Amino acid sequence: MCGFWRSSRLLAVKAGVEPDQCFYIQNHQLMRGKRRVDLTVDPPPDLAIEIDVTSKTQLEAYEILQVPELWRYENNKLQINILQESKYVGSQSSPTFPGLPIIELITEFVAQSVTLGRSPTLRAFRDRIRQLIRN
Repeated sequence: MCGFWRSSRLLAVKAGVEPDQCFYIQNHQLMRGKRRVDLTVDPPPDLAIEIDVTSKTQLEAYEILQVPELWRYENNKLQINILQESKYVGSQSSPTFPGLPIIELITEFVAQSVTLGRSPTLRAFRDRIRQLIRN
């Protein structure tokens, strides 16, 4: 559901926002089955993820859209940004996934993927998340 941003709202066009991945979590039932998202009436995604390889994410663009949580991966490090009073502040944890050490997990498994490969790393990641959720 990420490709909708440029055409959905004039502010989004001006902001040039097109996340690498985005998710509706709290609003998933409201958005289920929609083929097109219109940000003039629909809520923004609950979580957007940006992988900054060639360009830096502009926080102001996401602030305009009021995306509650933004994860940015840059220089082998995950940064979690939480929207507070219309501005992003850095956080060491995700309010969307409380109790999960997201930053540490991402760092560990991205490094692991270099030696193990993508598929085995994803399986190991899923197993670890299941284990953490059960405890």
